[in-house]
Amino acid sequence: MTATTKLRVFDADGHIFEDECGIFNFLPGVFRGREELLRSRLFPAMDSWNRTALSIAGRYREGSTSEMYRSANYQITATQWLEFLERAEIEGTVLYPTAALGFGRVRERDWGIALAQAYNDWMYATFTKDNPNIHAMALLPMQDPQAAATELERAVAELGAAGGVMIAGHLRQPLGDSRYDCLYAAAQRLDTMLAVHAGGPGDRFDMLGPIESRCVGHPSSLIIEMTSMMFGGVFDRFPTLRFSFMEGGIAWLLFLRERMHEAYEQWAIQAPELRRDPDEHLTSGRIFFHCEADERIIPYAVSALGDDVLLYASDFPHLAPEKILHEKEHFMARTDLSESTKAKIMRENALRLYKLQT
Repeated sequence: MTATTKLRVFDADGHIFEDECGIFNFLPGVFRGREELLRSRLFPAMDSWNRTALSIAGRYREGSTSEMYRSANYQITATQWLEFLERAEIEGTVLYPTAALGFGRVRERDWGIALAQAYNDWMYATFTKDNPNIHAMALLPMQDPQAAATELERAVAELGAAGGVMIAGHLRQPLGDSRYDCLYAAAQRLDTMLAVHAGGPGDRFDMLGPIESRCVGHPSSLIIEMTSMMFGGVFDRFPTLRFSFMEGGIAWLLFLRERMHEAYEQWAIQAPELRRDPDEHLTSGRIFFHCEADERIIPYAVSALGDDVLLYASDFPHLAPEKILHEKEHFMARTDLSESTKAKIMRENALRLYKLQT
């Protein structure tokens, strides 16, 4: 591939702004039609910060305060997504939640199961059913791991979900706990993938201000889950299951890689389920990582992990289209990455992770 070749692009992590009234219409069972549920938000807040208010006060154009969002009457539909894909010259996307990133804070088992089903049915009807270039991740009711396994199978088989999303940072037990093995076994049997998506700082950083919380919240939630899964032996017990870790950049992993390697050298006896050095899992080619297009550390990440596991994500509509286009073009012009590496990051790795064709 020459430097003048135009790279094809696939978005490994886009988002939606949930229409809670629309999701309400898909609630099953005893919750169907119970309008009193709309007295409060269906999904708990990710943390105690009002991000839209902070954006307005700081005069920073997040997706929720962008001209695009206002012109769309404060809704992002499949139409807006298709328009963005065409404008940004992106072949397709896989959609993740926004408000539902607080889903892990739902404590009621039956409510969590019903809400996950409603979200997934709404996503299918609203975004993916008639749009082959838009794919969706299934929201999983981790409140009950067996129910999560059942919902993953339903969403993949009946709704064509690209995989299941597990929200980092809010669960009572981290993702290395053996209680989740039934979910991992189902995903491995289905040959689908599971994504660990950062879910904000939660309540862990209440002593910090908003800028500090936003700085460390996402990567710290991924650090916790990766450490738990690694030393809990998840990657050993499920050797063919594909995982991704989304929306924390890649720098956190390079720090954690050194820490996990040192810990394993010194205290492996304390992690009997982990049978291989963490580096062997991280370079196995089945654990993928989102990287920010402007991260300066990407060349080192490529040298440490290889270029087969890094993913491009637009983060639309969290970011305004103009910012996304600027970051995409800046990445394409980078001189510290080969054209073949750029092609993998921008498209090929995502298609392997999700087992998609375009």
